[in-house]
Amino acid sequence: MRPLPSRPDPAGPPFDAQAARRLRAALGMGPEHVAHTMRVSYGLPYVTPGLVVAWERGTAAPGGAEIGALAGVLWCSPGELISRPRTLREHRVARGIAPEDVAHAVGMDLRGYLRKEESGQWRGDERQSAALARVLELAPPDFVAVTGREAPLAGLLRGAVTTRWQAQVRQVTRLVPLAQGVVEEALRELHQDYQGRMAATLGWGGGGSGAGESGREFLDRIVDNFWAAVASRSR
Repeated sequence: MRPLPSRPDPAGPPFDAQAARRLRAALGMGPEHVAHTMRVSYGLPYVTPGLVVAWERGTAAPGGAEIGALAGVLWCSPGELISRPRTLREHRVARGIAPEDVAHAVGMDLRGYLRKEESGQWRGDERQSAALARVLELAPPDFVAVTGREAPLAGLLRGAVTTRWQAQVRQVTRLVPLAQGVVEEALRELHQDYQGRMAATLGWGGGGSGAGESGREFLDRIVDNFWAAVASRSR
């Protein structure tokens, strides 16, 4: 079996292979039809039926340009072919937005913006960060992740659940685009949950290893637990 041809954009966003296969099947298209259209209509001469099959099996991954073309062939948005994006570049590709358009929206030159995508570190000011959230339609968890605030947020949240949650409200509110009241309710819920787990440990005379492990796991997933608490406030 001949090796698959190389492609120009090896560092693509996280590709949802199952979604691609499902969408193709729903249209009644074979891999050969997808490959032909990508070659003829999108100027990607190296795309073969074997490469399309490899994408769908997860043994190869398309790059950003290829995902955009594949989305056109399958009559879907690029975001439907991408697993949950995490990085700045993945969010942009998922929205099908050109880098120059994002750079213009945030008031930054293209080269400077691309450096931020490559480094994975967003260091824009508050106005630029707000513009970034608007143009990429970032939900609060995604905004925090893209702007590199997850690590400091995790530290504050651990302090909130292990000591006095009230002392962390203002600092957490500075990191997340949420109203203070929402933050207060979420921190109160997290604190009660964690303290309840630790109280169960003490109830066993300090020998409740299961409850102790539960507390450690809770802290390890503290950011996810925070967003779950926030989501429960909006239901």
